Amino acid sequence: MHYYLFALLALLFAIAVIIPNLNIDFATQKPDQNPNMSESSKNKYSILLPTYNEVENLPIIIWLIVKYMNESGYDYEVIIIDDGSPDGTQDAAKQLQKIYGEEKILLKPREKKLGLGTAYIHGMKHATGNFILIMDADLSHHPKFIPQFIKKQQSKDYDIVSGTRYIGDGGVYGWDFKRKLISRGANFLTQLLLRPGASDLTGSFRLYKKDVLEKLIKSCISKGYVFQMEMIVRARQFSYSVGEVPISFVDRVYGESKLGGSEIFQFAKGLLYLFATT
Repeated sequence: MHYYLFALLALLFAIAVIIPNLNIDFATQKPDQNPNMSESSKNKYSILLPTYNEVENLPIIIWLIVKYMNESGYDYEVIIIDDGSPDGTQDAAKQLQKIYGEEKILLKPREKKLGLGTAYIHGMKHATGNFILIMDADLSHHPKFIPQFIKKQQSKDYDIVSGTRYIGDGGVYGWDFKRKLISRGANFLTQLLLRPGASDLTGSFRLYKKDVLEKLIKSCISKGYVFQMEMIVRARQFSYSVGEVPISFVDRVYGESKLGGSEIFQFAKGLLYLFATT
């Protein structure tokens, strides 16, 4: 009898003295808690949408962004940088703010077209996220890929994640043979001359760490379509890590393509400049 009483007292002593010293927080500890989830919850993603005459596409792309970002649970905001569109794009953006909230949809217009690089700089001034995602507003880039970009970035803490049309399941839809030939030819030349370490240099669907994007933009001098190419080339110079996610690029449904002869000439000029200086 005395033996059992001694054992009971020893058990009570252990509960009262030893267990509290283990510093286990039973109130807050959760089973199967994912440490990576708590880390990703600290991140916020600012999605920059430069626009010009996208009144028909803007409501659709915003609806898709909201859908996939809400489903994935990531914190985000969308910043629309409109360059004085005469078609009512800004009016459409204001209506979308009423629907989704001004804290999620930010409209930061400019008076006229001033270039893609300055559009990103303008958008970043108003961005509260520590990651910046850039994409086209013409539905060529589907927002369903955004969660894949984020997961890819988190897998190896990449500085940049770029959408690619040229590896894996990536591809282009809606282009005629001439447009595909120009794109493939441009990509082949950049790979041959610049050795960038990425499969798709001319694409504009990318996720950046904010400080990385700021440094790259400051180092770039190109404009137009060459700007995206120079960003990846400069990233290689700075030894930034680049991950890639295969994407489906779909030609715009509404509006007109902004690729013309002048853009092709500027691309060739920019390619030669980068070849000579990098």
